[in-house]
Amino acid sequence: MSDRFERSAWFREARFGLFIHFGGYTIMQDEAWWRSMERVSIDDYQHAIDGFQPENFDPVKWADDAARAGMRYAVMVAKHHEGFCLFDSKLTEYSTMHNGYGRDLVREFLDAFRARGIKVGIYYSLLDWHHPDYPVYEDEHHPHRGDPAWADHRPDFTRYLEYMHGQVEELVTGYGDLHIFWFDFSYGDMVGETWRAKELLEMVRRHQPDILINNRLETSGGGFGSIVEAEPLPWAGDWVSPEQLIPADGIRNVLGEPVPWEACFTHNNNWGYFRGDNAFKSSRTLVRKLVEVVSKGGNMLLNVGPQPDGAFPVESVRTLSEVGEWLEVNGESIYGADAAGIPKPEWGYYTRRGNTLYAHVLEGPIGPLALTGVDKSLVLSARLLATGAAIAPVDIWLTDPYPDTFFVSFGENPQFTYDLPDHIDTVIAIELREHDAAGDSGVVSR
Repeated sequence: MSDRFERSAWFREARFGLFIHFGGYTIMQDEAWWRSMERVSIDDYQHAIDGFQPENFDPVKWADDAARAGMRYAVMVAKHHEGFCLFDSKLTEYSTMHNGYGRDLVREFLDAFRARGIKVGIYYSLLDWHHPDYPVYEDEHHPHRGDPAWADHRPDFTRYLEYMHGQVEELVTGYGDLHIFWFDFSYGDMVGETWRAKELLEMVRRHQPDILINNRLETSGGGFGSIVEAEPLPWAGDWVSPEQLIPADGIRNVLGEPVPWEACFTHNNNWGYFRGDNAFKSSRTLVRKLVEVVSKGGNMLLNVGPQPDGAFPVESVRTLSEVGEWLEVNGESIYGADAAGIPKPEWGYYTRRGNTLYAHVLEGPIGPLALTGVDKSLVLSARLLATGAAIAPVDIWLTDPYPDTFFVSFGENPQFTYDLPDHIDTVIAIELREHDAAGDSGVVSR
């Protein structure tokens, strides 16, 4: 991977993170974009801001849940598109410090997660539907877009940029070391230097040289930006951030080189807490999607929308715990693992760390399992990752027609069909000859 991505080494080791969307929309128990979707005025939205009084907000419990899930980093929304700030900004009173709640949620989040050894990041929206100098009438997302009452509105966008840059500087100077700054998002003409992106990035890195920044100063969750070009722009960022989608083949630049990326998606179907949305992804699904992401060289950032009282939904807590139980015994195949350089097998996925391949078996075979793509002459040993039990290679009359394929069995008689030891994902660790650890060469049979 290119030297320009050296600072993201820890990120690519961590692989699994927590996203937290929390704000006025939580009180509405509706989509985080509700104000835009329903064309709601600032005045008619005020009851959501006044009502944001999460009496059970407990970031220590959040951090415990994240740690139990095996999450290695976490990102919390400091300000979403609505403009309401969950931190102590000196540049506005539209915040939790002035709505009667009187607490800096961002600071408490950061303190709690750092104490659990979890790396921390902040989400900040470039959009702001509350600030008087953000574009309104001709903007494609503002709640009052196309509203004749706002046709004569003339925003002083320079003044808005000073405000936005000022808030970002508050966050990168007043809250200790941050590992991630998660911008959201660019669109239409609102991209790159429209945000004074070069100046913004220089300021952030001046205060926090090692911080990771996503690609959304020049794109959205539906784009890559110049990070995939041969010569990325200065504000291209450190990783690509596809949203609610896992790329089919991972992400590479135009030269064919892998680029860091992170798939962010919701536990149910909404970013913020949404009344009646019980479409929570199961632990089985989440583990398998995490495996898929890592097998393609990416990270998974799973979002949980806290309830109006500040507590995580019970279903999210339970599911996160179950994912953590799987990672407790199989995490070696995820943390620090990467794409294996082997075509995807029909029965699951491969990941790789050094000279160890991990076969993630999601569908059991009839008879012996063919570990397709693995050159059997390079295999030193195979074991079940969860138990450490050795798995002997299978070489019987059934496998004679496939002399170059490495076969294993989940029971004593390879001619029998057995249930997989783990119905979520049975992981086989395959040790290869040491000298093949540095690359793909010789790992697979061509």
